[in-house]
Amino acid sequence: MALNLRQKQTECIIRMLNLNQPVNATGTANEEVYKILIYDRFCQNILSPLIHVKDLRKYGVTLYFLIDKDRKQVHDVPAVYFVQPTQSNIQRIVSDASKSLYDIFHINFSSSIPRPLLEDLASGTLSSDSIHRISKVHDQYLEFVTLEENLFSLAQKNCYVQLNDPSAGDKEIEEIVEKIVSGLFCVLGTLAVVPIIRCPRGGPAEMVAAALDQRLRDHLLSKNNLFNEGGNLATSFQRPVLCIFDRNFDLSVGIQHDFRYRPLVHDVLGLRLNRLSVQGEKGGMKSFELDSSDPFWVANSSLEFPEVAVEIEMQLNKYKRDVEEVNRRTGGNSEADFNAPDLIGNTKHLMNAVNSLPELTERKQNIDKHTNIATVLLGEIKERSLDSFAKKENDMMDRGGIEWGELLAVLKGKGTNMDKLRFAIMYLITSETMNPSEVESVEATLRELEVDTSAFQYVKKIKSLNVSLASANSASRSNIVDWAEKLYGQSISAVTAGVKNLLSNDRQLALSRAVEALMEGKPNPEIESYIAFDPRAPKSGSGAGSSHLKGPFKEAIVFMIGGGNYVEYGSLQELAQRQQPTKHVIYGTTEILTGNELVEQLAHLGKKMGLGISNATSSSH
Repeated sequence: MALNLRQKQTECIIRMLNLNQPVNATGTANEEVYKILIYDRFCQNILSPLIHVKDLRKYGVTLYFLIDKDRKQVHDVPAVYFVQPTQSNIQRIVSDASKSLYDIFHINFSSSIPRPLLEDLASGTLSSDSIHRISKVHDQYLEFVTLEENLFSLAQKNCYVQLNDPSAGDKEIEEIVEKIVSGLFCVLGTLAVVPIIRCPRGGPAEMVAAALDQRLRDHLLSKNNLFNEGGNLATSFQRPVLCIFDRNFDLSVGIQHDFRYRPLVHDVLGLRLNRLSVQGEKGGMKSFELDSSDPFWVANSSLEFPEVAVEIEMQLNKYKRDVEEVNRRTGGNSEADFNAPDLIGNTKHLMNAVNSLPELTERKQNIDKHTNIATVLLGEIKERSLDSFAKKENDMMDRGGIEWGELLAVLKGKGTNMDKLRFAIMYLITSETMNPSEVESVEATLRELEVDTSAFQYVKKIKSLNVSLASANSASRSNIVDWAEKLYGQSISAVTAGVKNLLSNDRQLALSRAVEALMEGKPNPEIESYIAFDPRAPKSGSGAGSSHLKGPFKEAIVFMIGGGNYVEYGSLQELAQRQQPTKHVIYGTTEILTGNELVEQLAHLGKKMGLGISNATSSSH
């Protein structure tokens, strides 16, 4: 059973648009019932990668509006609301109902509505004598954004800062953990699977895993639960494994420059919700979509950029040959007699040519799109020497450091200040030994460039703590961890476990290595200490559990707390394809971050600890 999250979430949304009635055999909603769709910003982002505006008509949606915009009354038409269960949205629904904006209201919340808010909705519509307009209220459990078949985001911003904030109290941490658990619960509910949960000990990963385990246990006690259709699958290989990690498990991969097409497009051009805008060839901005409907993107997004450029050239040449072939076949011979067989033959060629035109036109548009994107990327690569950053960072990870002269040359060479700051942080993370005078010189160089060094100093602090812990004996270790938690907040114990999880020689990411080991189910020292939860099994004291928790597993859901990226996503998809037989891995995260965005969160934490210089700015230009 392949877990196709995109398909499942799309099916749920189409059913919702069909007023929560089963859809017809063609997979479309009942077009005869015209309706209005009202959503908030968050739910707009859920819909955006799954259903194009032009497709809404297929599902009977004639008008669509944001909930916070002023809207006019529309008679005799039902309205489908798809919003988060928040106080402001409840107030707006009550206001709309009291004004009788629409005939009937079908209310759909993206996650489970808390009872106090449900009571507010009931009392508000009752007091305004509009409760009869509310047809039904549904909890849809769709509070996540599916970007690709195997990629989702909870779209929860700044989780890394919130979980590592030294001033965060227990209550704030618990609220964030609960929000993450709620999002993951929606994903599992949509897939209708109860996984085995594995995670490293300590930090946010264990907190989320334990809370999710409890949430699933509580939910499974109710008769009409979301997982009934999955049945009681007794053996572990029929259930997926959910592997939960937090960003500190491997900080470097979130900061490094990568030279593959998809990570480059995201990092450099700001791919968001599968869309990006770039400068067009004739001036002006052009907007493009990059998703599963784009065959070139699907086939080539994991390739290195130079290979993509070659592939574009090959596709263009193939297109030109195909156009010439069509012209040749339809050109005819002016000296030929127009006898009947020739005429029939020419007519067939003409029909074939006409039939092939839409496909050729579509191919040309796709080639033009990627030529435009690649041209803009190439300009950025040349201007900022991004190929050099990527190569030198990989060399640093291989060698465990960099020559001093080479490091200074990069910092004083091409690239934005943010590129250089990221490179300096990569130097900190990858260096096996830290020379204080070298580090001081790097800081001084960054300051000369007017770079805010808060992020650099924050990582330096974490790194020095990590080294101290590594060298401390077991007796004093607990004291250092206590001190670390006072200094950094709740999740620092996870940092001590893996701030320097480096790439191995075969270029496999630390995350992919751990996931491969967890799916294999064989004894492995890397994952020996990982905790296991089975929400379907009776609760045991240890959480380590019996042999069925160890696998092997055919399917995995990998979740990264504190920000994920396309480098890890690509690495996990390669891992899945490499297995014999092929396995299936879904990657999810609290939010998808570019290297710059993660560094900005590190800088924010550095400032909270009074590190760095406040008057400088880390310009990205």
